[in-house]
Amino acid sequence: EELEAETHFLASKGVKELILIAQDLSYYGHDLYGRQKLYELTERLARVEGIEWIRLHYLYPANFPMEIIDLMLKNEKICRYIDIPIQHISDSQLKKMRRSHGMKETISLLHEIRRRIPDAAIRTTVIAGHPGETEKDFSELLDFIKTFRFDRLGAFAYSHEEDTYGYIHYADDVPEKVKEKRVELIMNIQQDISAENNEKALGRIMKVIIDRREGVFYVGRSMYDSPDVDQEILVTSPVKI
Repeated sequence: EELEAETHFLASKGVKELILIAQDLSYYGHDLYGRQKLYELTERLARVEGIEWIRLHYLYPANFPMEIIDLMLKNEKICRYIDIPIQHISDSQLKKMRRSHGMKETISLLHEIRRRIPDAAIRTTVIAGHPGETEKDFSELLDFIKTFRFDRLGAFAYSHEEDTYGYIHYADDVPEKVKEKRVELIMNIQQDISAENNEKALGRIMKVIIDRREGVFYVGRSMYDSPDVDQEILVTSPVKI
């Protein structure tokens, strides 16, 4: 109810895009209502006049709310943008990260999402250099990134943060230079994938939200791009808005 009221207020001020964000958005509602309520929340917010896009961050593989896919298919206000941080694909690494999903479940879920919404942008984040990550673990991750071809991807080097589970239970045994090299390899692969995907967009017309003006360009995004983390679309200034 509070989020719905806030959405009405934001829409009255001209806001066009909402981003629902939580550490794991899938669990929205459990603390307040004792069950998942993300579908109902998103559906109610989409009814607010003036709001054109609703974007969801983050939906982890475990407990992924498949009913949200149904909502995306029937309501064009829900961005076909799925941020699903897999973090790794190696079973041994996922176990050390204390994830309740494994390789098989993750791959099955991702392929099901892509089957049901072929034009969705699937974004993920992965971690390189987590304690105990072997060359074999890293090769599995690289191979999967090459094979699945995420539309958007961010890679981060593991950081041994004090008081975290990894800090308490594992030695930070992957050298920093190795971590950095692994992140670089991942992002080089993703850069090629992104470039190829962008080539496929040539000639298409798509809806764009304009965030700001910089010099001779208006800077905007499609529904497949989240602010600050994804690519932007430049529109030359002579275009009247």
